[in-house]
Amino acid sequence: MPKHSIHAAAAAAALVCLTAFGPAPGSAAPPPARSAGGPGSAAPSRFVPGPCPKPPEPIEALSNARCGFLEVPENRSRPGGRTIKLAVAVIPAVTPSKPPQEPVVFMAGGPGADTFDDIPFLVDSGLNKDRELIIMAQRGNLYDQPNLACPEVDRFNEQAVGLGYDAKQAEQLLLKAVKDCRGRLTADGTDLSAYNTTENAADFADLRKALDIPQWNVYGYSYGSNLALTYLRLHPEGIRAMAIDSITPPEHVTLPWTWGSTAEGIHNIFEACAAQPACKDRYPDLPRLLTEQVRKLEAHPLTLNVPPPGGGKPVKTVLDGGALLNLIVAFTPRPKDIPAALDELSRGNPQRFAQARAAGSVQKTGEFAHGLTNSVVCSEWAPGYSESDVLKAGRKAYPAWPDTVLAQAPQLPFQYPACRIWNVADRASVQRLATVSSVPALVISGTFDVKTGASWAKGVARDLSRSTAVQVPGIGHWVVPQSPCAQRVLASFFARPTAPDTSCVDGLEPQPFTIIPK
Repeated sequence: MPKHSIHAAAAAAALVCLTAFGPAPGSAAPPPARSAGGPGSAAPSRFVPGPCPKPPEPIEALSNARCGFLEVPENRSRPGGRTIKLAVAVIPAVTPSKPPQEPVVFMAGGPGADTFDDIPFLVDSGLNKDRELIIMAQRGNLYDQPNLACPEVDRFNEQAVGLGYDAKQAEQLLLKAVKDCRGRLTADGTDLSAYNTTENAADFADLRKALDIPQWNVYGYSYGSNLALTYLRLHPEGIRAMAIDSITPPEHVTLPWTWGSTAEGIHNIFEACAAQPACKDRYPDLPRLLTEQVRKLEAHPLTLNVPPPGGGKPVKTVLDGGALLNLIVAFTPRPKDIPAALDELSRGNPQRFAQARAAGSVQKTGEFAHGLTNSVVCSEWAPGYSESDVLKAGRKAYPAWPDTVLAQAPQLPFQYPACRIWNVADRASVQRLATVSSVPALVISGTFDVKTGASWAKGVARDLSRSTAVQVPGIGHWVVPQSPCAQRVLASFFARPTAPDTSCVDGLEPQPFTIIPK
């Protein structure tokens, strides 16, 4: 699902980035470039060493990384077509083992999120403690050529905080931004239909070959779990073990599916509050309270002038029912603060939600590849269903809520009209397939995940015959950076894929919720 920053939950690493290419002290020289193309390939793929990216906020782990580009065909079904370049970084192990252990390759969420932005969380989580960590920006992402960023959509998102979540004006402005972005990208020759999960998976298969890696481990979260499962299904060779976090099962993900995931996560948060005596006493009926506030704000939206969390001039901020729901889905406020924020809202103090909404007025323009998002969503998640199916799923999840809220898939408003503009081929039949495999797998989910509901991991785990499933209480989307226990389980899994130590999960409970005075 679309990635929103979890910077509040995991500390970012600092601070020096050496952009010149070169091996880390004591590390092996970069592997020679070689063709990874096989018979029938549109063109060979190859790794070309080059400088590391220069993020706006320098990333310390890139200071001794080996970087470059993977050159791959844009569309493997079109021989003779153009090639594209995908940014790659190989981050050395903190304490290399002898002999070296198989590296870990990371698959980011999104689709469309900046992969390199995740490096500090991965390093802090110990992914490169004793083995190399390989980062590759999925095709179309930041630092790739081409980059499918849509500054037009970023600028719309800045404006959207001052509009009703489902307002007609918001829809018109978004669709214009989508149309303008599509026109600009296609004018540059970009084949938007080639930016899909099948091609993404083939890119990672080519990367392993181009780097001359006999075997590696895979770790992906959110959309990266969808990609990892697709990769395992289509290119199982060379995969030693696969860990997936916050599962987005390829066979189930559709736009209506988002409502079930959202309802499950919110239900689990409210149930956890009810299990803590202090929380239950202070906030006795959170489901009713949420429904009341969604209905009230949808009927009478609040219009406020609110400074963004980072400071600056106040911005016009509209808080309606749809905005309230989507702030919860975006983990703003954090789950432990949601009961308090809802209680404050019901008593005339909307500050927590209003400031979280105002935060959207400050966008990192050009860093998120909305083009990749639309190409994947419109070819793989949207087909076969319609706006009425989204509404039906919403009514099933929240029968007492207004249709104006339920008509929009959480976090993907106006997606069907946007997909009619984006106009890419229907790939549902080739993508909505379960992955059945005996490769050792770790399946991690968090009970507070309101983007990819924890229960969806069960079916995936059943199809992976040598899998270990772990559900971490009280953690939301992207579990590993937020849970020291999950970090230990992941390290244990990569050390012993068929017998990881999951004992730290036993007895874990959600942290106490925020209790405010009556």
